[in-house]
Amino acid sequence: MPRPALDRATILRRVGAHAKVRVIVAGGGTGGHTYPAVSAMRALRDLVAEAGSEVEVLWVGTPDSLEQRVAGENDIAFTGIKAGKLRRDRNPLKMLNAANAKDAVRVPLSVLTAQSVVRRFRPDAVLCTGGYVCAPIGMAAALRRRPLVIHEQTTGIGKANQLLARAATRIALSSDASVELLPARVRDRAVVTGNPIRPALTTGRAEEAVPALNWDGYTPGLPTVYITGGAQGAVQINDLINEFLPELLAVANVIHQCGARSYDQVRERSAALPAELRPRYLVRDFLGTELPHVLALTDVVVSRSGAGTLAELTTLGKPSVLIPYPHSVGGEQIRNARILAENGAARAVIGDDATPANLRAALFDLLTDAEARKAVGAAAQAMGHPDAAEQLALTVLDLAVG
Repeated sequence: MPRPALDRATILRRVGAHAKVRVIVAGGGTGGHTYPAVSAMRALRDLVAEAGSEVEVLWVGTPDSLEQRVAGENDIAFTGIKAGKLRRDRNPLKMLNAANAKDAVRVPLSVLTAQSVVRRFRPDAVLCTGGYVCAPIGMAAALRRRPLVIHEQTTGIGKANQLLARAATRIALSSDASVELLPARVRDRAVVTGNPIRPALTTGRAEEAVPALNWDGYTPGLPTVYITGGAQGAVQINDLINEFLPELLAVANVIHQCGARSYDQVRERSAALPAELRPRYLVRDFLGTELPHVLALTDVVVSRSGAGTLAELTTLGKPSVLIPYPHSVGGEQIRNARILAENGAARAVIGDDATPANLRAALFDLLTDAEARKAVGAAAQAMGHPDAAEQLALTVLDLAVG
């Protein structure tokens, strides 16, 4: 069984008895590992300030990376180490390549470098949020007997966290469904915190979306569908939607974030739409600061089912139709989509069932039935963890001042 919820007031009293708390955070390579880390560190700073103490954070990641940029944007000290990366493949023979052999040599060197970082910084606790850089830092924390928290964003258990689970003091999970995937001997170290999302996503205002998008064709009174394949877009989703787009625009406004690679093609397709429907279809290659407002306006989301996406949908209580990426590592996205669908928190079209007809049926079921949308949104919100960043930060602080 996972550990019970933390006592916030008790932890803050203990933090207040310390002049300074020192924390190392490691993780990166993708936004899925980086943004939960920065959200947790923001929450940790707020908690320590509330307790009347000070905190010093060091982010350890790979040089010239997303995490280095994000650390700088959030005024977090950064140090880079070169860690070995295992390039996985469904065919084990394809893993026997020069790149993997080269990086295999780096692994012991990266552990030595990580030990040096831990020894010099003297952290009270270490948080690892995933990515191959976490393996050497997590090992170094264990070797130097520093409390180690690992955080798993997915409903499965990633390779780095499988490696570190035995050494971790706490295993922070995003979903109750992940507990049974841990080895039985470490489950008593598990705590379900949820997966932190970017704080800005909770600040959207529906009335600000249309002006922010400069969208003249928006039709009030119709529901709004937000279609996204993530930052890079998803050709599969773009193609499926195109098969029944005129029917969809007859009953809804549509915001389609299609990705830079598909933008020209999707724009060309939109030019063939009937003139009376075309204004309701807004195509963007990428959404930035407008995204919180877009999500606030949206009635139904059509998307992939990565860990970050699911954390956002459940925190915000958004009904969705999920089309998992079929080749995600370990079938992670398929597992994510099934968990939500089985709990009534989303509709899902998976594998060979991901056809235009099935996507249309699932989407129109929600668009034409306000009560169904409400029920699915409520079920999604019930699975969400809006306080995930604070819970993860409290887990770290509980060990740091214990």
